[in-house]
Amino acid sequence: MMNRSQMREQAFLLLFEKEFFKELPCSDVEEIFDENVQPLSEYAKTAFENTVLHTEEIDGNIEKYLKGWKIARLAKVNLAVLRLAFYEILFEDTVPSGVAVNEAVELAKKYAGSEDPAFINGVLRSYLRDKE
Repeated sequence: MMNRSQMREQAFLLLFEKEFFKELPCSDVEEIFDENVQPLSEYAKTAFENTVLHTEEIDGNIEKYLKGWKIARLAKVNLAVLRLAFYEILFEDTVPSGVAVNEAVELAKKYAGSEDPAFINGVLRSYLRDKE
């Protein structure tokens, strides 16, 4: 049985994969993942589908906190991490905001460049400070 961090990582991988197959429906991306990587958790599937569903709102929030960057210039890994974290902060009541930030930083440490975890943390913490 997977823990929540592992399920979140699956959702992140789906979001990352979707960046390369934008024209494919979510169900096809999930099927490719499910067949080739590992069985897909229900949380990952829900988080992935809802993040894609709310991408416009999520990206609007990300864009506000990029300070001199445009969302189109972000590395696909960082974009997937930020989208998932913002989804959890904005729409997932079962995930405390601090946990969403910490998990995003951990995903960035594993998949992104060495300076990216601090960047991810800065964007998310800025949003949370303004939200308070």
